[in-house]
Amino acid sequence: MSVGKYLKGTEFRVKDKIDADSTQSTKLMLEDQDRTIIFENVNGGKAVGNLFSTRQKVAEALNIGQDEIVTSLIHASDNPCDTEFTDEPEFRYQSLPVDLMALPICKYFPEDGGRYISSGIIVSEYNGKRNVSFHRMMIMDRDRIAVRLVPRHLYRMYNEAKEKGEELKISICIGARPEMLLAAATSTAYETDEMTIASSLCKMSTGKPLQVGRTDNGLIVPSECDYVFEARITFDETEEGPFVDITGTYDYIRMQPVIKVEKIWANKDPYFHFLLPGGNEHYLFMGLPREPMMYISVREKVPGVKAVRLTEGGCCWLNGVVSIKKVNEDDGRVAALAALDGHKSMKNVIVVDDDVDIFDDKEVEWAVATRFQATRLITISNSKGSSLDPSADDSITCKVGIDATIPLDRDRKAYLKAQLP
Repeated sequence: MSVGKYLKGTEFRVKDKIDADSTQSTKLMLEDQDRTIIFENVNGGKAVGNLFSTRQKVAEALNIGQDEIVTSLIHASDNPCDTEFTDEPEFRYQSLPVDLMALPICKYFPEDGGRYISSGIIVSEYNGKRNVSFHRMMIMDRDRIAVRLVPRHLYRMYNEAKEKGEELKISICIGARPEMLLAAATSTAYETDEMTIASSLCKMSTGKPLQVGRTDNGLIVPSECDYVFEARITFDETEEGPFVDITGTYDYIRMQPVIKVEKIWANKDPYFHFLLPGGNEHYLFMGLPREPMMYISVREKVPGVKAVRLTEGGCCWLNGVVSIKKVNEDDGRVAALAALDGHKSMKNVIVVDDDVDIFDDKEVEWAVATRFQATRLITISNSKGSSLDPSADDSITCKVGIDATIPLDRDRKAYLKAQLP
């Protein structure tokens, strides 16, 4: 089992049959996103939702504390390590008929273009470079998928192959370890192999590197996956979307490449990983890999940075919080600007003192209410922001920094909460 090893026996189980073309699974996942939910019969197969939907779940899966996630991701990126090859990877336990319509893949929202793979990571290699990255994938029929390619590394590989008249071989992995999911969502240099980052995370969490195996199309993929599809990105294009993105709003239809699936592998007891679009798990796997970039950017300007966080209320993408040990009066402003530079899609950031728990929204709001004056508001007009922000004008936005730190020339005691001895 891959996904199965993160189940604790306390999950909410749905034994009734779920129609893959309905939105029943979404309704159940939305009822309580903190609750892991097992679907025992979706199109005849098993699935799991809200698997890593809280920071605590992610931390427990990595065998670390919540406050260690950012520093662990930084360490893994700075200290990548080799993977460990196995001739008997878990995903090769069985070969299934190539029929995507028969798998437990669901439609999430009423206006979605179809059933969607939302947790799939694509592994590809071209000209000696390997890439692992998240992509949403819309099921077209038994063996074809429309894939959303943004202009990043896989897009570059695909176009380099296309220019030479070649289709790009890929493998699609579902149910990979959380270390691999986090690494796949990390922004890296083109030359970086995300599997080596995942392997470093695995060494920290288990004492062993990431185990990998080979598919019949020659690609190396993580051993511990519930499903692996061998496929190729063709020259064909089709309409992809609509699809609910991280802000909970529908993204529009685009012409995108078509994937042709040629083989499907599954482990002994496979679960399809439902990653709820615009849900907390979606937030975390997009946002957590951006927090190290914020942390490093702030640390370069304000060495007393304690913690950073992209907030769930801001989709773990648009709003953030930074805590610092203030030494200079300008540290709050400098930290805000550095955080916005570290994660360029963020448009609002709050900077607080290190006595404020930035993982508690009430404490952060309290700090703004009691320590901030609008005269210390920082605004940056006509700035490049996120294309996912529906309020932005073609990604151009106004960014805001809130310095909610205690002024150094004031009596600090007057700003502190009363404490019992």
